[in-house]
Amino acid sequence: MTDTVLVTGITGFIASHVAADLLNKGFAVRGTVRNTAKGERLAETLAAKGVETSNLELIEADLGKDAGWKAAVKDCRYVQHIASPFPLEAPANREALVPEARAGAMRVIEQAIGAGAERVVMTSSMVAMMGQPGRGKTMVVKEDDWSDPDWRPLTAYPVSKTRAERAVWDYAKSQNVTDRVTTICPGLVFGPDSYDNGGASLAIIKGLFSGKFPMMPRIAYPVVDVRDCASLHIKAMTNQDTGGRRLMAASNTLWISDISKILKTAYPAAKLPTREMANWLVKALAVFDDSVRSIRPDLGTYHEADAHYVTSLTGIIPRPAKDAVLAAAESLIANGQIKGVT
Repeated sequence: MTDTVLVTGITGFIASHVAADLLNKGFAVRGTVRNTAKGERLAETLAAKGVETSNLELIEADLGKDAGWKAAVKDCRYVQHIASPFPLEAPANREALVPEARAGAMRVIEQAIGAGAERVVMTSSMVAMMGQPGRGKTMVVKEDDWSDPDWRPLTAYPVSKTRAERAVWDYAKSQNVTDRVTTICPGLVFGPDSYDNGGASLAIIKGLFSGKFPMMPRIAYPVVDVRDCASLHIKAMTNQDTGGRRLMAASNTLWISDISKILKTAYPAAKLPTREMANWLVKALAVFDDSVRSIRPDLGTYHEADAHYVTSLTGIIPRPAKDAVLAAAESLIANGQIKGVT
């Protein structure tokens, strides 16, 4: 009998890669969508890219509502909870995303555990690990690091990811099911936009090419290729040793200026920024711009993922960050999201 895997938010960047890999490995995939039409477009794109979609099922379910989740988890051996609210414009209220993110995560895990799912893999983020005061010029991020959601400089997205992941682990401990839960904490996710639904991280690549960033903030994050991130989700689903663990999906770290240099070398005719913005100027702009405010806590800090344990547990060796950057740019140029560059 074919094992069924629930993939929440299947039309997202990471989730679509996870779904494609699962289908190619012979699993049946049930994907949740808010809008069936959007899900059908993804199914068509998957099929056009050679993915066998006969075992793909779509079901409507909203993180903010109870309806649909019992049916979504029914008969699923595994659950990949990847969906999470991520607005293009950061809300000024730092708690604004928490209710949907936390309640949605709880809906999924309670229904999944109740229905007998063997493993729930939840996508969190390294922003749920890095948000701490006093980081200094370098922060080596470890598995047991947690962001402090009450630290005032943190903005809505990292607050929501932290509170949602905390709630899931608290539930798992209270029900004595921590061995049936794994969380994945990706850094910046680049790599190919294979299914034309690129995630928020790819906006950085597009912004560098478009001139949106005439100067770059001095920020540095670990990078992961979406293909490696998807592989880690699937390995975590079936690997006994990953139960109860927080797995960082991360390769090496790049400053935004490093990313621009990599792209300039590959596309010398492109007009890419070459100068970094002074930290004081970024802080001044953050007073008026919510999107700038979100990066203010990270200014000047080199975040490095201590993720060797992930390779030891799973055998997955992530691609170099440079390869992920170039794969992202190549696909965005090919599908027309970056124009005027060859």
